[in-house]
Amino acid sequence: QRIGLTLNAKKNILICPLEWGLGHAGRMIPLARMLQADDNTVYIGTGKEHRQFLSEELKGVKFIDFGGFRPSYSAVLPQYIALLFQIPVLFFHILKEHIRLGTIIKKNNIDVVISDNRFGLWNRNVKSVYVTHQIRIPFPAGFRFLEWAGIYFHRFFIKKYDLCFIPDLPGEMNLTGRLSHSVRLPGNARFIGILSRFSFTGEDEGSSSISAHNTLILSGPEPQRSILRNIITKLQVHDSIPLVVLEGRPGLADEDNGLGNIISCNNLPAVEMKRIIQDSTGIIARAGYTSIMELVSMNCSALLVPTPGQTEQEYLAGRLSEKGWFTAIRQNDLKRGFSLPQKNAVWSSDIPERSRILLKSALRELSDK
Repeated sequence: QRIGLTLNAKKNILICPLEWGLGHAGRMIPLARMLQADDNTVYIGTGKEHRQFLSEELKGVKFIDFGGFRPSYSAVLPQYIALLFQIPVLFFHILKEHIRLGTIIKKNNIDVVISDNRFGLWNRNVKSVYVTHQIRIPFPAGFRFLEWAGIYFHRFFIKKYDLCFIPDLPGEMNLTGRLSHSVRLPGNARFIGILSRFSFTGEDEGSSSISAHNTLILSGPEPQRSILRNIITKLQVHDSIPLVVLEGRPGLADEDNGLGNIISCNNLPAVEMKRIIQDSTGIIARAGYTSIMELVSMNCSALLVPTPGQTEQEYLAGRLSEKGWFTAIRQNDLKRGFSLPQKNAVWSSDIPERSRILLKSALRELSDK
């Protein structure tokens, strides 16, 4: 679907998603498709895993081996503590990728760089855009008084870019709450609506070939990814309703795990994933922001299970549960049993259309700069 504008002329546009799971790559898909629709040449700068995933969803893009910082996670420590110890390595990667970007720009005649949460990808010779849904990085309750330091840190890098795109809606009908609202935004920040790869798969794709079922959408890093899978499958293996597990593991073939009513799908195209999710009786998902945006784009509610120790997910799950949009449960409480909420959404169905208008406006401004 054309967005009705071009960036003055055909441009070479480099998109670089953060490599902390597939979520950041997934939300760049609709943006890349919009830019391609206006005859721009899209380059994707990423590592091997994201390249496998994006090459199956995007046709006609060019890939550049430009992997980013990939943090390690702990099965014991909260994620914010594990990441704290890796800050020196993060700064090294920021400097390294900032220097390398200049070479990539010259070699490929790049006109625009779009960075999804990668701090070092601005350059004075091209237009640059920073994409983030959290100006405020949430801290645990006992350390919330330190959030100002995270805001200052984030704003410092955001100001290096021409524009900051926030994938959310302005006003009361928003998803991120205090992460990007109730905080002074940088002057170059623009809300662009929600980003979902399922917004461009068409409206009439039929139904899935699987009968009435529940769906578990897995995302995020190990080891918590497998921990959640094991908990849910053990609880559901004897249930009368089949459970479809959307594994999200690019490059792997689907396999029969021999658990009867547990159906594992390692890597389905967006069209097939959309069918399975929309035909579900109930849905279980992590509270990652991309997963939430994708569910909202399909008007599907779900049971959200935030990754333990990941304060952003814990906040989003709690807030959206309070709004009545989703239901939330802590991972440790799953073993006591749970019930799945109704799949039908309780929010306004015009969110995808409002999002399309906001993104069109932001891209027009980028063109005019």
